[in-house]
Parts: sequence; C-alpha cells; structure tokens
Amino acid sequence: MKLHFYGAARTVTGSCFMLEDKSRILVDCGMFQGSVEKRNFRPFPFDCESVDAVLLTHAHIDHIGLLPKLVKCGFSGEIYCTGATKVIAEHMLYDSAKIQEEEARTLTRKNLRKGKPPVEPLYTEEDVKDCFKLKWKVIYPNREREVLDYSVRAREAGHVLGSVFLEVEGEGGRITFSGDLGESPKLIIRDPEMPDKTDYLLVESTYGDRNHESLEKSIEELKEAINTTLTMGGNVVIPSFALERTQEVLYVIHKLYERGEIPDCPVFLDSPLAIDITEIFMRHRELYNREAYEESKRGNPFVVPGLKFTRSVDESKEINEVSGAIIIAGSGMCTGGRIKHHLKHNLWRKESSVVFVGYQVKGTLGRRIVDGAKRVRIYGEEVAVKARIYTINGFSAHAGRDFLAKWATKANAKKTFVVHGEFEKSSKLAELLRNRGLKCEIPEWKSCFEIT
Repeated sequence: MKLHFYGAARTVTGSCFMLEDKSRILVDCGMFQGSVEKRNFRPFPFDCESVDAVLLTHAHIDHIGLLPKLVKCGFSGEIYCTGATKVIAEHMLYDSAKIQEEEARTLTRKNLRKGKPPVEPLYTEEDVKDCFKLKWKVIYPNREREVLDYSVRAREAGHVLGSVFLEVEGEGGRITFSGDLGESPKLIIRDPEMPDKTDYLLVESTYGDRNHESLEKSIEELKEAINTTLTMGGNVVIPSFALERTQEVLYVIHKLYERGEIPDCPVFLDSPLAIDITEIFMRHRELYNREAYEESKRGNPFVVPGLKFTRSVDESKEINEVSGAIIIAGSGMCTGGRIKHHLKHNLWRKESSVVFVGYQVKGTLGRRIVDGAKRVRIYGEEVAVKARIYTINGFSAHAGRDFLAKWATKANAKKTFVVHGEFEKSSKLAELLRNRGLKCEIPEWKSCFEIT
C-alpha cells in the first residue's frame, strides 16, 4: 500500500492525500491558498479517473476546494463525509465557484485591454453542480464504514461543525488522518476525541510551534477591543472565516451583550456565505456541546438586538457610512470578499480597529497587516495602516502545540507524518514528538511512502 502527499505538505493549505492499494482513495481535496495558490491551476499529479472514492474530514475550502476540478478532470466515484459537512460543502463550493468566475472575468478584461488571451476560471457553478450529481454517502462518528477495500471510522475532531478525523484500516495496517483538530474547551461544538493506537499517523501542525492564549483571555481581549473602539467612535472590523469562526464570534458577542459587558451597537454580518452557514448552525443544535445547547434553548445564541444580516451589495455599501459598529466579513485572510472594502474604509482611521481571530497564511493581505505593514495596497490603492490591530488567537479552530503533541503521542504510531503546517512550524512539532520517542517525518509535496 502506498501513501501519497499531494497537498498540505510543508504548507498549511491544499490538504490532499492518497491511499493506493487495490483501489485508490483520496483523503480531502483542498485548494491551495496564499503563496502557493498557483498550484491550483496546474494539472493534478495523478489520474483523476483512477480515483475510486474521496473521504472528507470537513468543509473548509483548503480541504474541499478542488473537488469540482477533480470531477471536471474525470473523477466519478463516491464521496464520503458527515451529513453536516455535505450541507456546508455545497454552500462553500458554490461560493468558491462564484469567486473563481468573478476573478476570471476581471482578469479577462485586463488581458483583453493588453491584447492577451482571456482567462478561464478554475471551475464554474456548473462544475459544482456536476460535483453534487455524484453519490455522496454519509459517515457517522464512531461507526465503522466499509469504503472499497478499507474500513473507515470517523471520530470527533472538534474543529468545525461536522468535522472528523479518520482512522482508515487497510492491508498495510491502520492509518489515522487528523484532518484539522480543535482544542478543548470548544465554544459551540463538542471537544475533540483522542485517537486509538495506530500504525501510521498524519497530524496537522498549523500551530505546531506555539500554544494559544486561553479562551477566557481571548474573550476579554475581544471585549476590550470592542469597548475601546466604540468609545472612540470607530468601527471594529473583524475578518472572519464563514465557517465556525464567525459563529463563535457571534456567540461571544451574544454572551457579552447578555451580561451587559458591551454596549448596544449595530453588528453587521456582511457575508452571504457566513449568513448561510450561521443558518445551518441554527438548524444543527444536536451537534452543539452541552453549554451551547442549553444556551440555544433560551433563544438564538448567535443574535443580539443590533445584528443585521447584509446579503446584498447595496446593503454592504451602506455600511461605509456607519461609525460605532462591529463589522464581521470575509474572507478570513483578507484575500477577497467584502472585508477588503471595509479595510479600505477603516484601516487608515486611528479610531477604528481590525481584530484578527484566525490564522493568516504567508502571502495574504491579512498576514502583511499582522506582520506590521505600515501601508498596504487594496484594489490598486495604497492605504495607511493606522487602525489598532488586534491578533486574538484563542478563538482558533486549530489546536495548539501541546494538545497536538498529546494527541499524536496518544496515537503512538510507528511512524508519524507531520503535515498541514509551514515548514518551521511542522519542524517544531516534529522535534517535540521525537523528544517523546516518536519517529517523525515532514513529507515533501508529491512524495510517496510504502505502507507495510
């Protein structure tokens, strides 16, 4: 049996691994982001028609974002994931396709003016529709499922709604794929489970070099950022991922308001995708942890009196005239979406603040701001960075170094592959695991290992 690393190897994004034996299965098929995003437009490094099935750990774009391209290039097998992941994936992929088409149209206009050829989108909404014409089969946490020549068991990953890690059994032994792991305590969903002993382990290392602030401290920092900014008459701009992070931020704002710790103010959720995902959260209370479930019985845990869902472009533009508000918009790394407009209107204002609540990949606008840039270019215009910049990492959906090490040590694999992290972060985690007696390797992109 062979294990191929086609993504998330010495980089955070593009999660994609292949198990090859009598049949071929992919675990995730994600989009590359940041400095390696050009890889998305290259041919897959394998024959798509030869892939028999795909297993998905969760519905973030860096884990599902190339599925439509995979189908477009010939994949016609079955797709396995949790029910919540399928529902969320449909929204995420259609949104991704719209972005691909819009960017292609913009680049085509620029190219034609220069006498260059038009640009084709990575995939279209029709390609996404074709993706969902395939058979999607539900896997349930802690139930074994036969997938071709493999036995698969999904376990709670505590990362986002519907997320799991996967224990896959084949002739070469058991291989455990961490997907992305959360860390307890979780605000809304259930905490991650610990893995059983395995033969081979793939563990993520997004934060392999450090731990997070405590959740309590992060909530206090968000409260301070909101109160300080609103007192000064500015806007609190929060770049946020549509899935999980937005709902956690809304949940915290709801609880702070209920306790009288922040003032009544306009709160804009300015992202059609995040609005859709929030509505999915409202329908899946059975996936909440006990505290969030009890909170939901008293009323909608994502709502405050001043909350407005702004779906249309015109509604979004009207926010430009507002001061003294909380504005939550995507994308979480400021690579596109409505957040760039809000940054353009608020970064130069000393009374405003930008609150980062998620990881910023190298090469993104968000990373440049977090790293201390004094000026950034947004839509061709230089904008001074004078707003207060907060980086609050306790809301991260990813586990920190110590939990990752504890989790990987529990699996006690005869070989551990450290993936899904920038090389220096993967190296730090690998060093820690080696000190605990584990054999570790940081695989290179497109490398292959024999599993015996």
